[in-house]
Amino acid sequence: MTTPLSIPVEVEIVALLASPLHRYEGRPADGPRRGGPGELRESLELRAGLGIVGDRYFNQRAHRASSVSVQSAEALEAAAADLGVPVPGLRETRRNVLLRGADVDALVRVPFSLDSGDGPIRFGDVRACNPCAWMDTAIAPGAFKALRQRGGLRTGPLDDGVLRLGRAMLTLLGD
Repeated sequence: MTTPLSIPVEVEIVALLASPLHRYEGRPADGPRRGGPGELRESLELRAGLGIVGDRYFNQRAHRASSVSVQSAEALEAAAADLGVPVPGLRETRRNVLLRGADVDALVRVPFSLDSGDGPIRFGDVRACNPCAWMDTAIAPGAFKALRQRGGLRTGPLDDGVLRLGRAMLTLLGD
């Protein structure tokens, strides 16, 4: 039995990132790799079952169901306030979509769609995206702990589509 669609909630897509390279490989003590040009984008092209075109996890068999990561701007602001550091961005956390206006971490196991004006893109297999020890190197000592329960989501696109910076509609979907 399916649950009726919920009422769409307006959110803001604050930042988008697609990176062809893994920045956090090896040991945190070695430091992260430098990011490539054009990682931060004004739009992302998504392919159903494959991920973000141009991203390091696109069409990677082990990552197809979790090829897109979403994080809350409010969660990053809270973690930064706890640590007394500037608010980190997607380059530090290595997430793909930064949203303002939704409790992203509360959406674990809840399918949803995002529509930034080019039509809704459904996301399924929604799981917690836990932080790693690299956060202590990339952001500040203690960031790994500060981002627990604030790490965002891993999910996969069920539709082809485009996400753009700016106003978007978030809709929770039934089973």
